[in-house]
Amino acid sequence: MSGFFEELKRRKVFRVAIAYVVGSWALAQGLSQVLPVFDIPNSVIRGVIGLMLVGFPAALVLAWIFDVTPSGIQRTSKVEAEPQLKSRRRRNVVLLAASGAAISLVAGFFILPRAVAHKMDKSIAVLPFENLSDERENAYFADGIQDDILTNLSKIGDLKVISRTSVMQYRGKTANVREIGKALSVSNVLEGSVRRSGNKVRVNVQLIDANTDEHLWANDYDRDVTDVFAIQTDLAQKIATELRAKLSPSEKAQIERKPTENGEAYLAFVQAHNLSCAFEDFDKLKQGEQLYERAIELDPNFALAMARYSQLESWILHDRERTVERREKAHALADRALQLQPDLPEAHLALGFSYYYGDNDFDAALKEFEIARLGLPNESEVYLAIGAIQRRQGKWAQSTANLEKAVSLNPKDVWSLQNLSFNYAMLRNYDAANKTIDRALALDPTALEPLEVKSKLVIAGSGDFSFAEKAFESVKSLPLTNEQKIKIAGGRANVFLLERKYSEGLQIAEGLPDDGLAILSGGLCTKYYLIGFARKALHDENGARAAFLKAKSAAEEQLKRSPDAADLHIQLAKVLAYLGEKEAALAQAQRATELQPESKDAFSGPDITAGVAEVHATLGNNNQAIEILDGLLNRPSSVTVQILKINPVWDPLRNDPNFQALLTKYSGKA
Repeated sequence: MSGFFEELKRRKVFRVAIAYVVGSWALAQGLSQVLPVFDIPNSVIRGVIGLMLVGFPAALVLAWIFDVTPSGIQRTSKVEAEPQLKSRRRRNVVLLAASGAAISLVAGFFILPRAVAHKMDKSIAVLPFENLSDERENAYFADGIQDDILTNLSKIGDLKVISRTSVMQYRGKTANVREIGKALSVSNVLEGSVRRSGNKVRVNVQLIDANTDEHLWANDYDRDVTDVFAIQTDLAQKIATELRAKLSPSEKAQIERKPTENGEAYLAFVQAHNLSCAFEDFDKLKQGEQLYERAIELDPNFALAMARYSQLESWILHDRERTVERREKAHALADRALQLQPDLPEAHLALGFSYYYGDNDFDAALKEFEIARLGLPNESEVYLAIGAIQRRQGKWAQSTANLEKAVSLNPKDVWSLQNLSFNYAMLRNYDAANKTIDRALALDPTALEPLEVKSKLVIAGSGDFSFAEKAFESVKSLPLTNEQKIKIAGGRANVFLLERKYSEGLQIAEGLPDDGLAILSGGLCTKYYLIGFARKALHDENGARAAFLKAKSAAEEQLKRSPDAADLHIQLAKVLAYLGEKEAALAQAQRATELQPESKDAFSGPDITAGVAEVHATLGNNNQAIEILDGLLNRPSSVTVQILKINPVWDPLRNDPNFQALLTKYSGKA
């Protein structure tokens, strides 16, 4: 037998055996990771590994017979004389083949099941629950159950949970579960239905493997309405168990906590939460305010309702009405929520937005957002908020990473994709910016915000107006609210001025209704600024001055209500520059810079800085304007060479050799 082992060593059989085992194991692992992506079942992996096990003894025999030499594959040289030991050689080959087969059998019995065992993917999407009740209001009830289950699951750090916005698009649709899994990049989908009759509720749920369409688990709940939170808690725990997700004591405590004992307050909260997700519809946001107020009246200790109400107030403050009253209300609601439940992550999120939108205190906001992230590890909005703060701090790489995380958790959310595209645009990576916003447009080709973003990207990146022109044409046939019509008309007027079509721009700007613009931050000032600019370009100096005076009055009136709004100060500075009020214009520009310096805000600060450059250009301070623009082109900002070439606001600099040198200097940079 010792001769047999010596011969194995001489014929390099051991080396081949080791190489075969290592290579086979690596291939098996690779297949187990790659094949499921293409919906190839585990049976294929088992078949491949089975073939490798069968091939093991054959490989040993081939290694015995042949050898790899510099001259190619040749039979292994013989050291024994013929014919005396021929029978021994045959015995050795048989022994080698039998040994290889035995090893394969053992490996197949012990190793194969582990090598191809399904690795549990702890990712899930909770689809909108079907409302089987007769009353319409119970649709909100069904939404509330789905949303609370989703929220509870989102608090489990060992899971990946797709956010609400992305799953709500499947309401009422019969899409294939496998297709949903692919679209949302998850391996599990929860479907359900709710039937409510009086104080009784029946909830049916089923957990489905999105890769195989196999039902993993299903359950029915027949409870009183007052037990609905127990249903949601039980579901979250059972799903976590089914997906083998670890549940920490703090996570368990969070999902077991009832947000309210009052059923009416809960229903008002659910309706308010649905309405408050319509960020661009102010009428719905105001209805949401009333319903949050109702929920809190019914249950003064409803901390979650207070937190969400605070967040809504912060958004309105940021997007529409920058008033002291809203800022104070948002802060007070968040504080009250934290007093009631100091560990409520949604309350920390709300307080963060209050610091962010209300106080421009980015450090304090980020601290609260990080606390919220610990309790809401799957909440897309948290990563979006953290990324938004980080870019204002100039931490572009970290910001982009968090925004990409937000998109991965909410892949069908237009808002997240827009924000990610903003980052790429500020870094002048227009290829990535356009690809990102194209993903948003693929979700909804008629969505107004992505169309606007895409139009601006194309103009800023290449100076091409064709996409914007097509976008304006495409929205003409859409059903629009009055507010949307006003915003689109304002954008159309602005693009006409960029194209130097002053008469067309003037006509649209003059048609904008004053009462409709009054609810938009800076709306009236912008209207009369556009009119003044167009009339000045058309050499109507008197008409231009009259319009600029109206713009000045509108800006000053709004600044009484929003004295710390940097964008209003820079708007007023531009108007004053055209009116020839040099000292006042520079003072307003300085005030805007103090309120929002780039050192404090690397995202919006550059827009204020660009406004200061425009003021200097209008006043004839060419050197100062060019110096500012040089700096903006050398760091992240929305200023591009193409914009400087086409925008008529820079015409006062057009013939300055230093301005032309500036364009030449940066023309070759991406």
